[in-house]
Amino acid sequence: MMLSPKLQDALNEQMKNEFFSAYLYMAIAGYFESEDLPGIASWMRVQALEEMTHGEKFFNFITDAAGRTDFRGFEAPRNEFASPVEAFKYSLKHENFVTDSINKLMDLAKAESNHAAQIFLQWFVTEQVEEEASFGLILRKLERIGNDGNGLLRLDEELGARVFVPPTAGA
Repeated sequence: MMLSPKLQDALNEQMKNEFFSAYLYMAIAGYFESEDLPGIASWMRVQALEEMTHGEKFFNFITDAAGRTDFRGFEAPRNEFASPVEAFKYSLKHENFVTDSINKLMDLAKAESNHAAQIFLQWFVTEQVEEEASFGLILRKLERIGNDGNGLLRLDEELGARVFVPPTAGA
């Protein structure tokens, strides 16, 4: 299978976006650590691990499709936030960006009739629904909590229970 230069470039750009997401969520984990919210920090670390596996999926697809990976740099992520709400608003906005970029990539794969790329990207389309829902739910909980320290500590404990589960082969 061959990738067109345009599709290969777009896949490499998305690989960069996925690795940047991991970097960003580690930065946000650092923010939560500094706020003495180790559970939310742990949740973000798990999110970063997920994003790393997403980047690896793009790497593997590009190479399996006889393409050439092209690692690209990115700007430093944001490290400071005024509140946990602001951190999750920022994260959700980032996930909206990723969703948009995945959708555009799918549109390109369809326009080029690259069925393998479409099948590969479908997993990410579905994954982004889950990602946005997860960040949105936590954001809504944080907004409900407001300035209730006990509520924030309970959410910290809840989110700290998340563990990284690597995707299964083929997923």
